[in-house]
Amino acid sequence: MKVTVVGIGLIGGSIALALKESGFAETVIGVDNKSEHIIKALELKLVDKVLLLPDAIKQSDIVILATPVDSLLTLLPQVLDQVDNQIVIEVGSTKKLVVASVKNHPKRKNYVATHPMAGTEYSGPEAAIRGLFAGKCSVFCDVEDSDPTAVETIKRLYEEGMNMRIVYLDSVSHDVHTAYISHISHICSFALAQTVLDKEKEEARIFELASGGFDSTVRLAKSSPDTWIPIFRQNRENIIDVLDEYINTLLTFKGLMLSGSYDTFHKKLEHANDIRRILK
Repeated sequence: MKVTVVGIGLIGGSIALALKESGFAETVIGVDNKSEHIIKALELKLVDKVLLLPDAIKQSDIVILATPVDSLLTLLPQVLDQVDNQIVIEVGSTKKLVVASVKNHPKRKNYVATHPMAGTEYSGPEAAIRGLFAGKCSVFCDVEDSDPTAVETIKRLYEEGMNMRIVYLDSVSHDVHTAYISHISHICSFALAQTVLDKEKEEARIFELASGGFDSTVRLAKSSPDTWIPIFRQNRENIIDVLDEYINTLLTFKGLMLSGSYDTFHKKLEHANDIRRILK
């Protein structure tokens, strides 16, 4: 199987590694609009060769788009314009607008909408990680609009090539759920980091006093705004809805502290502990 990865950053690079090392892909072709990413991807042996996009498509069985979600709105239709029998997937964190961008495309059935639920706060080819996806979940969206054979091929890519399990959702539900379990975590991490930086002027004290709890809470604030602003923009309505719920909860906690209602606060925290039942 010959696979092209467009966008050789953390996700694209990690996918390339997984597909090469599992033997799913005999050849991985890299495409990226940043020359430094191309050079680094070749140095790290993430890809076997690099080509311009039209040439890469012609030489591939599968084309994987791993670029920021805003770019997918134009890139995905452009790639579908150039395919014959190739399968095209993208791995974006939002789905509704991306899927809608090719709803009436004559090659729509060549496209499978996917979202491998994995990542770190780092970016670029050097951030690619072996085993990043192993044991994690990948979401397939609106598969009824894709060719069944294409869906089965991409299912093998994720299960055999990347050691992932598959969950099926429609694109609208995907964006609602990811707002709760992914996007809110990032926006709150950015907010906490900004709050600490604004209030704690002695940067050395942050470094000296920061422990595991703080580090794990603000870790996501190291993520690239180039990746996350497009996600926040595309999933704006769902994220605002989640933020309203989150802000209401924070205000409730603040009110309980102001009123000294620590018994009630204790019960609220016990209820929050129930997350352990789900995230074992």
